[in-house]
Amino acid sequence: MGQQQPLFSIITVTWNAASVLEPTLESVRRQTYGDYEVIIQDGGSTDATLDIAHHASIGQIRIFSEPDGGLYDAMNRAIERARGRYLMFLNAGDALADDTVLTRLAMLAKDDPGVMYGQTQLVNAERQVVGKRHLTAPAHLTARSMLDGMVVCHQAFVVRRDLAMPYDLQYRYSADYDWCIRVLERSTANAYAGEAPLISYLDEGMTTRHLRASLRERYRIMCRHYGTWAATWRHLTFVPRYIKRRLAGSKQ
Repeated sequence: MGQQQPLFSIITVTWNAASVLEPTLESVRRQTYGDYEVIIQDGGSTDATLDIAHHASIGQIRIFSEPDGGLYDAMNRAIERARGRYLMFLNAGDALADDTVLTRLAMLAKDDPGVMYGQTQLVNAERQVVGKRHLTAPAHLTARSMLDGMVVCHQAFVVRRDLAMPYDLQYRYSADYDWCIRVLERSTANAYAGEAPLISYLDEGMTTRHLRASLRERYRIMCRHYGTWAATWRHLTFVPRYIKRRLAGSKQ
């Protein structure tokens, strides 16, 4: 492929991800559209992660392994290395939902939108679909849409590279939320990929380890972009939604 610009740069950040990486790379390898590169941005794995990446049978793969300052620092490094016209972040364990995802996105890319986005489905460790994401991507997306929370899963949010500024490293847990808002503030046209999901998201259950810190960061981000009053009011409306999710989780 040389230095020719591919349409997509698919970025996967890894650190000791050997147990979940293969389905991610296999979903890319099976795509019916081939104008892409894969960037593995690894944080210095000590398991079989790098071996799996090297043997993935993807000719357009570039692998970098080096110490980093965490997830979002690694993403920033990958953005700097990306050659594609559009960037897609695909976490280890997640996958493209079917073999035609890149074909569908390539059709949308003909109109040169700033952001292409779509729906996300949840899968379990056996790769079985277990449901839909708790938030649904809207048919019309603007920066204001994100006042309702992360309405588009980060993995299903495909950004034209000239709009992709670095992630703000002051946020440890929710820099992707801030990043998506800032991208949308710069984008003049966004394209919805329709109801068929783009991403299969590995549902490992709701984690509470960093939940409070993440919520505090999201509130700060909302205040930054939308003002304190709007952020506070919207957070109050989130309470019933949060309680409903916790109750549903406790019954499983």
